[in-house]
Amino acid sequence: MKNLMMTAAACALAAIGFAQPPGGGPPAEGSSPVITHPTYTSVEMEATVNKPAAEVWKRVGKFCDIGEWLQVPCTIVSGKDGELGTVRSIGSEVLVGQTELSYTYTQPVRANQPYILYHGTLEARPLTATTCKLIYTLVWDNSPLADDAAREQDKMRRKAQFQRAVDNMKILAEGGTLPPAPARGGGKKGKQ
Repeated sequence: MKNLMMTAAACALAAIGFAQPPGGGPPAEGSSPVITHPTYTSVEMEATVNKPAAEVWKRVGKFCDIGEWLQVPCTIVSGKDGELGTVRSIGSEVLVGQTELSYTYTQPVRANQPYILYHGTLEARPLTATTCKLIYTLVWDNSPLADDAAREQDKMRRKAQFQRAVDNMKILAEGGTLPPAPARGGGKKGKQ
């Protein structure tokens, strides 16, 4: 059963672009995951929500709430939602930091793949007593990609995908209903 869950999670990750770096696949068996000349990049997505930050966080801020607003399956595979060190099925992501209204996660080193130090932070930042801003920041090493054009395309893909997720969080936090999930690209190679 565990292998079936892991296979289903891997398929879901590949469909949304989280499984391996594009344009070349994994490094040779036994090679090091260390990247000698990393080029870190980041994207930040945000949305203003017409609800207090604490209410917003209660609605969309649990570690596996990502399943609802990213519209992919999510389960806790190790630990307990909200505890440091908890692992969720999406990207085998590990909860590594949190505050009352934020959390930070990372993806672990994977066998036979370059380690791109992929991590993200989600925060509900109070603006007024009745409004807040959702901020989602991703940071990763894009050096395994083939060239500057591929790096820019990857960055824009991630920004669009996670801006949609932030927009979905706003809809949910304000009491709305999400639009149907977009069709996932079939045949594309997955990315972290």
